[in-house]
Amino acid sequence: MDTKKQYQQLCETEGCNIPLFLQYWWMETVCQGKRWDVLLSRNSEGSIVGALPYLIGSKMGLRFVLQPQLTQYNGPWYRTGCDKEAVQVDLLRQLKKLRLALFLQNCAPGVEPLEGFKIEPRPTYRIEDISNPEQVFLNFHKKHRQKPIIKAQLQLEAAELTPKEFARFHKAYWKSRGEEDLLSDDFMERIITASLQRGQGMLLGVKDNEGVLRAARFVAYDQNCAYALLSALNPEGHPNGASPLLFWLIIQHLSGKVKSFDFEGSLDPGIAYSYSLYGAQPATYYRMYRCPNPLLNLVLRSRLK
Repeated sequence: MDTKKQYQQLCETEGCNIPLFLQYWWMETVCQGKRWDVLLSRNSEGSIVGALPYLIGSKMGLRFVLQPQLTQYNGPWYRTGCDKEAVQVDLLRQLKKLRLALFLQNCAPGVEPLEGFKIEPRPTYRIEDISNPEQVFLNFHKKHRQKPIIKAQLQLEAAELTPKEFARFHKAYWKSRGEEDLLSDDFMERIITASLQRGQGMLLGVKDNEGVLRAARFVAYDQNCAYALLSALNPEGHPNGASPLLFWLIIQHLSGKVKSFDFEGSLDPGIAYSYSLYGAQPATYYRMYRCPNPLLNLVLRSRLK
């Protein structure tokens, strides 16, 4: 049995302990048409106690590992109570056999990165506990909590939409900003559909009184945390409180399903400030990076900032 099949079985039995972006179905979906694999570490009894899923590519004869699209975190998984040091040694031994020119992965907050890599701390922004939506709302900045959301509630109502409708809306939003959507319609439809079918995704929009979609957002989640992955606003205009209202509706819906809400990271001060208005606090995650070739390292570092 190959490692991916073994990992699929592990995820089916240990799903509640494996974060969203490491789950077999997620990697299969976001890496469709590409090559991905997983390193497995076993203890002396033969049980899997560690795993490292990865997307592998190649260019000009060089092999590399990078984050898949729409996947904020990969990094290692450790079984609770395992000998992490032994797992790390084993995973590193297997990684060396891949003869990579570049390895780059992000570890989720709270996940210990592998030794022997350049480790960079990076910020994401989280509401750690959404179990009490009313308290979450009180933590919203008054810029959101007062007139904008109240006004938006009078102008807009929640609306379901299909993955295809969202993909078109998302593309129109980026086009209005003079930028090309980095995600294809097919990719967005595929990942949203898979998430919804598994009960691990939420797609919601808000429409005005004339039925015009003004804002939409897609959130995926595991048993512990929800991740704000995709959003779009109507390029022809939207009420000031449309985005805060969407977040508020989504948090209310997910409060009984997950503990935390991750707005995902950004080094942009403006984006960081906008997340803070929802009461989100900075949380550190770590980027693991290694590029043995000095020249290639210089070129790639300039592109990966």
